[in-house]
Amino acid sequence: MRIAYLDCASGISGDMTVAALIDAGVDVAAIKAGIDSLGLPGVTLHFEDVMRGGFRAKHLRVEHPEQHAHRHLSDIQKIINRSEVLTDDQRDLALRIFAAVAEAEATVHGSTVEKVHFHEVGAIDSIVDITAAAIGFTLLGVDEIICSPIPTGHGRVKIAHGVCSIPTPGTAELLKGIPLVDVAIEAELTTPTGAAIVKIVVDEFAEALPEMTIETIGYGAGTMDFEDRANVVRLFVGESRVTAGGTDRVMLLETNLDSATGEVLGYTKRLLLAAGALDVYTTSIQMKKDRPGVILSVICQHEDAAKMEAIIFNETNTLGIRRQMIERSVRQRTTYTVETDFGSIKGKLAWRADEPVVFTPEYEDCVEIAKAHELPLKDVFVAAQLAFLMEEHDDDDDGDDGEGHDHDHDDHDHDCAHDHDHDHSHDHDCSRDHDHDHDHRHDHD
Repeated sequence: MRIAYLDCASGISGDMTVAALIDAGVDVAAIKAGIDSLGLPGVTLHFEDVMRGGFRAKHLRVEHPEQHAHRHLSDIQKIINRSEVLTDDQRDLALRIFAAVAEAEATVHGSTVEKVHFHEVGAIDSIVDITAAAIGFTLLGVDEIICSPIPTGHGRVKIAHGVCSIPTPGTAELLKGIPLVDVAIEAELTTPTGAAIVKIVVDEFAEALPEMTIETIGYGAGTMDFEDRANVVRLFVGESRVTAGGTDRVMLLETNLDSATGEVLGYTKRLLLAAGALDVYTTSIQMKKDRPGVILSVICQHEDAAKMEAIIFNETNTLGIRRQMIERSVRQRTTYTVETDFGSIKGKLAWRADEPVVFTPEYEDCVEIAKAHELPLKDVFVAAQLAFLMEEHDDDDDGDDGEGHDHDHDDHDHDCAHDHDHDHSHDHDCSRDHDHDHDHRHDHD
């Protein structure tokens, strides 16, 4: 599996990210063509090699005419959607990053996504940074993006609403659920643009470089020079060494409840799953004074923890929620579709080295077919499994040795590492499934 690791030891910004992508091998001509297609007058991208803390790195400078536009999200959506060069994936990723910024700004200012207007993050250089990053990550061709904990820096900066402590409110909102690390530098190390990119593109966080065979390393430079460290983002790209099913880190949230009714628990569970929880379940327990109760357990991605806690506090009478980072052993997996006599049924393939491939049909597809053909649900599951076994048999007859699971499944489904029964089959975006009122060039240009 091809992966990327973002080492953000000195923070992250949009221009540092784009520069690292280019330095790691992304086609600079494709980046420039995509930016040109936005129709922003007078915009030019300049890439140059610079030295930061004794290390060579790529630096991006965006040249454009002076402008003071304060744009709404709808204005930026129009700019991005009018491009005839961006692919659907690139356009979607850029819009999701800007949507995250809008949601954060709306929360901070008590407004709505539709009404909130961007200040510096709506400026041309930020539009360029986010769009270029979206192009770069789609061209990078990796199946998973992992990131180090994020430093914010210390001190105060001047934003559109006055002097503010670091991290500024918008950046802090974007960093909810993301592991942070303390770096004693009096500067804004992570900008709102950088925080939004991390929130949307990163699949998981890890303090150390994951097990991988490195193919290339890209260095993206910030503008400032620091005395005790290189102001760069490092982007490692290569093949994961974990081939027999690996491990990932997720958040476990738990609370003891003795006053929630079954209806409330069921409703809360549905809300949590709809919000992106990987799994939600209850366990019967005996509480103080022999009161019967349950433990409500939620497994979710790190960046979704705050959202899950808000739902639990809002829907139950709990006084506190325990949280801990846990590691899981997981099979590699991908999406796959079988053809049955009743129609197509989507599912997931999962495997570990030296073990047979496991196919699990999607619950929703099987339910639809069972209803449409008035069949028992169990018969539809059996039909899907038989169809898969027949296709596997046909592949073996064609001389396939079975390794690599050649089922035309380029669409790798990284958000499906669920810890629950596939009868629930929730496909939640990890990228999971992210307005900032200050210029992200405070530190990194």
